[in-house]
Amino acid sequence: MSAPAFSLCVYCGSREGADPRFADAARAVGQWIGQSGGQLVYGGGRAGLMGMVSDATQAAGGRVIGVIPQTLVDREAANQRCDELHVVSTMHERKAMLAERSDAFLALPGGIGTFEELFEAWTWRHLGYHDKPMGLLNIAGYYDDLLSFLGKTVEAGFMTDGTARLLQVDTRPEPLLARLIEGLRHSAGDNFPPRSVI
Repeated sequence: MSAPAFSLCVYCGSREGADPRFADAARAVGQWIGQSGGQLVYGGGRAGLMGMVSDATQAAGGRVIGVIPQTLVDREAANQRCDELHVVSTMHERKAMLAERSDAFLALPGGIGTFEELFEAWTWRHLGYHDKPMGLLNIAGYYDDLLSFLGKTVEAGFMTDGTARLLQVDTRPEPLLARLIEGLRHSAGDNFPPRSVI
């Protein structure tokens, strides 16, 4: 089997959420990854949006790597259908492996776990620990209030416009995914796909 064209880390909820558009978006992201010859790297659960994006990726011909801490194997129902399922000891190990195995990051709707993972990866990018593209998929206005608040952090002088622009935002999956992967190709050149390690 040939190597995947890229590896995309997706952060998202272990629940489906109240709006069916969240599930539609998760399936669309997975389908796009698979149809584009990519590989999904995610938190390893089979419930909620996590399971949906994983199932859609595999159904479209893509590979899936799951990384899940032992303490969450039962709570998040580890997805044994992953092409690779890594059970680790801590959340720190989980996040490090997700980052190491990915070329870009995308956050879908989710809860505090999704927020924490997104903000850590964004902070790492800001501090120069990686240069991987980052995206936020704002489905059904889910992140509107957060984005408004982030604008206030710029106005208040706690974040620069440059840092804010590191996070690419869109309401549509396909254009955002295309920009993330095009950003990889532009930065990596002949070395695409990159495999930088945090």
